[in-house]
Amino acid sequence: METLIKKNQAEKQLGLGILIVVIGSVFLLRNSGIDIPRWILSWHTIMLGAGLWIGYRRNFQGGGWLALTIIGAIFTLKHIVVFDFELSRITTALVLIALGLYVILKPKKVTTFKNYGQANQSDFKDLNS
Repeated sequence: METLIKKNQAEKQLGLGILIVVIGSVFLLRNSGIDIPRWILSWHTIMLGAGLWIGYRRNFQGGGWLALTIIGAIFTLKHIVVFDFELSRITTALVLIALGLYVILKPKKVTTFKNYGQANQSDFKDLNS
């Protein structure tokens, strides 16, 4: 149990360290005169990253991470321009496609009732006597 806690702590430190290095690198590149788009360090990109990180930490179970990711992705895609084409035109379609893929590919929870009551079978022979 103790090794599991230490492993969890080491993973948290690694993730936090990587995040700090990435943010520092972006600030360094921006202050060096290299043109870094403004959307990289905006609130919606941070929300997108937080949603993906929470999803990864929880094995993509639950819906909280998905809500953060979708909201962050919608606002981030509105600011991205690729080859003079604004992605905001197709943001809704991309979100619907991603949501559909999630519904298709999410792990199935199968509940089987095989052997469901065999462990707790009662013997009613005493009642019939």
